[in-house]
Amino acid sequence: MLPYLGVIRNRMMSTHKSKKKMREYYRLLNLDEGCSADDVRESFHKLAKQYHPDGDSSTADSATFIRIEEAYRKVLSHVIGQTNARQNKVEEAEEEEDKFKYKTPQHRHYLSFEGIGFGTPSQREKQYRQFRADRATEQVMEYQKQKLQSQYFANSVIVKDVRQSKEQKITQAIDRLVEDLIQESMAKGDFDNLSGKGKPLKKFSGCSYIDPMTHNLNRILIDNGYQPEWILMQKEIKDTIDQLREAILASRKKLGNPMTLNEQKQWNQVCDQFQEDIRKLNKRINDFNLIVPLLTSQKVHFDAQKEIARAQEVYETLTKTKEVTDKNPNNTDQREGEKTPGVKTGFFNWMNVWKFIRIWPLKYSQ
Repeated sequence: MLPYLGVIRNRMMSTHKSKKKMREYYRLLNLDEGCSADDVRESFHKLAKQYHPDGDSSTADSATFIRIEEAYRKVLSHVIGQTNARQNKVEEAEEEEDKFKYKTPQHRHYLSFEGIGFGTPSQREKQYRQFRADRATEQVMEYQKQKLQSQYFANSVIVKDVRQSKEQKITQAIDRLVEDLIQESMAKGDFDNLSGKGKPLKKFSGCSYIDPMTHNLNRILIDNGYQPEWILMQKEIKDTIDQLREAILASRKKLGNPMTLNEQKQWNQVCDQFQEDIRKLNKRINDFNLIVPLLTSQKVHFDAQKEIARAQEVYETLTKTKEVTDKNPNNTDQREGEKTPGVKTGFFNWMNVWKFIRIWPLKYSQ
């Protein structure tokens, strides 16, 4: 009897600890027991915005976010388990009522939708879509958790093994996918009209350390006009900042010097719109930094105030240069020897303006 009582006591203690741990998870998510799965997800999303290390919040903390993510998984699993238990009780009651009503097995329609859900086919389809959305959300959370673990626990042997196995699986899956696409295109005849079909690829002359296959593939992509997404995005960012600089300088030229009260209001509106455009451009720079392959190629944000100050200084320089040019006009009636110094002075003044315009973007842009 004594060993039996000891086993019962250990089981009761473990059950009590698990319940206490679950209450701690609920408290961490600011939830009460008996809440729905939607409440759990909503609370987790709010806390993730506050503590996610990649967010802009001042309370961002990776350790706290990992605890919150663990609590979210436990509580969500607990809530779904309770919901499934209630549904199973309802199904058992319905089966108990209908076991004499149906004389043929009613199980074939459960072979679809991975066996998820209950009710009519339309209801089960809706439940299956929700299940897939929840599963996708959990996979995203698992990816973020593994990313944080690999970032802060990079030297862990378990993390290294998991990373290597996943990289190997992904590589094999990509190889199979590429091979399937090539075979499908060959079966359709997409490769029949290629120039140089049946002829060997030209060997390249250059660095002998480059893989010939990689070199030839890159050359084929370049010859057909392919450009990586980050190259196109980099050109888009450059063109956008040039257009914004030209636009704000043109807007400043339209206003007087000094500006009147009405013109000052117009200039303030132009500056507000310029700051909004710079904010959108900085978000685009964030997207660019996520996909650029080289760390040294990443860009920093543009400062709207510095860009506005730059436009003001360019405008003032242009105004001063114009005043100097107006004070020393070219007089066609003067002698040729007296005409040359004025031409040289105007030429050097415009050269100074051009140097100023070339230097200031490098000073203020990044």
